[in-house]
Amino acid sequence: MLKLKQILIIINLKTVIVTLLAVASTWICRRYGLHADFPLTLIATAVVFPIVFTISGAYKRRENALTRYGSIKAHGRALYFASRDWLQETDQALLDKVKGLLGQLLVDCRTLFATPLADMSPMEDTVYRDFSRLSELINQDLRSKGLPSGEASRLNQFLSKMNIAFEDVKHIYQYRTPRTLSAFSDFFVTVLPIVYGPYFAAEAVNYSAGLAYVMPVLFSIILVSLDNIQEHLENPFDQIGEDDIAINAEKFIERLDLK
Repeated sequence: MLKLKQILIIINLKTVIVTLLAVASTWICRRYGLHADFPLTLIATAVVFPIVFTISGAYKRRENALTRYGSIKAHGRALYFASRDWLQETDQALLDKVKGLLGQLLVDCRTLFATPLADMSPMEDTVYRDFSRLSELINQDLRSKGLPSGEASRLNQFLSKMNIAFEDVKHIYQYRTPRTLSAFSDFFVTVLPIVYGPYFAAEAVNYSAGLAYVMPVLFSIILVSLDNIQEHLENPFDQIGEDDIAINAEKFIERLDLK
């Protein structure tokens, strides 16, 4: 079932439409004797190379986002450990507050990155307020509990690295694959299987009637599937594709107390 679900993600309505149009184009060309020997290098140049380039770029952005997300979690965990172990006496109420602030930060980050770009500003402000509350925790609550200024400075460095990591992930979320390149490949993915009807018709001369439409079907499925893969990798936070990044704030909070 999992494999079937993964296949259905990359084979969608667009795949069906382009395939039907390519088959119809091939049928018309065979019906009226329209044959041509188009070069296949055109497909590689106009479609395959741009899509592979954008898939590679989207995958690298996803890996970078994972690294930065890991940095937020690691420094957040270090901040919790410091609140637990660097004071003379453990304050459970303070620890609960730290856990609450860290959990809320991750939840708000998850909500922000799932929000459409046009509506991101309010959620962005919410995340900045979460960082502000963590700063107040370090410089007011922990200092009032006897945390030395040198240790507070170290915790502020942890918070600064969390903030830097968040900004990196936010920019990955905001600035994606060049839109003109994406529109270029999307256009040719749709058009070329149809335009190549005369080529498929010419090649089908050597095939039996039942196999005449295998090439347009395969070409359409391969090209549109590659385009769908690129589209799903484009936003690693939308939770649509199989390779998206899941921000599991609840699991992070549950494991803070492990010893």
